[in-house]
Amino acid sequence: MLQIYTGKGKGKTTAAIGLAIRSLGAGHQVYFLQFMKSLAYSEQEVLKGFSPKLQLRTTGKPFFVAAEGMLSEEEKAKWGDNVVIFPPGNPPADYVAMIAEEFAAAKAEILSMSPDLVVLDEVNVALFFNLLTRQDIEPLLDELPKSTEVVCTGRNAPQWLLDRADLITEMKEIRHYYTKGVEARKGIEN
Repeated sequence: MLQIYTGKGKGKTTAAIGLAIRSLGAGHQVYFLQFMKSLAYSEQEVLKGFSPKLQLRTTGKPFFVAAEGMLSEEEKAKWGDNVVIFPPGNPPADYVAMIAEEFAAAKAEILSMSPDLVVLDEVNVALFFNLLTRQDIEPLLDELPKSTEVVCTGRNAPQWLLDRADLITEMKEIRHYYTKGVEARKGIEN
């Protein structure tokens, strides 16, 4: 089955981690690939050594990318040097090359180990920013054994992926403390 966790609400990666733990508990092999994330998130400390049946790979840089027009002047000032803003449809070439190289290596690992569960964390965002394309992702989905469960997380899931999905969960934000100026908190958001 192909599961999509998308939407503007919090909890997409958290839900995928929960499913990975459940899968491990059943004795399954899990491959967890995080896009656009460096090894800077709290969950990675646990996932790296959690189980020999869990393979974690990250690909990303320690800065955020945003297309022109996505951030207000206030947001840009707040992010400062930690954000790279690019023209829509034209992301930074070095970032695209890095994601492509890492994804190719991850795809080879995934296909060689045939895990029971593959989590492509934040792949929807990577697709949204054109860091990866449909032509990159679909061959992996097509080549995996039918018995492999796949979870794709992140905001802005593309329609072609939604059309292909067996399960779609949309996380909807009703209220968030970010609007009150609360920053990401270690152990909760990162």
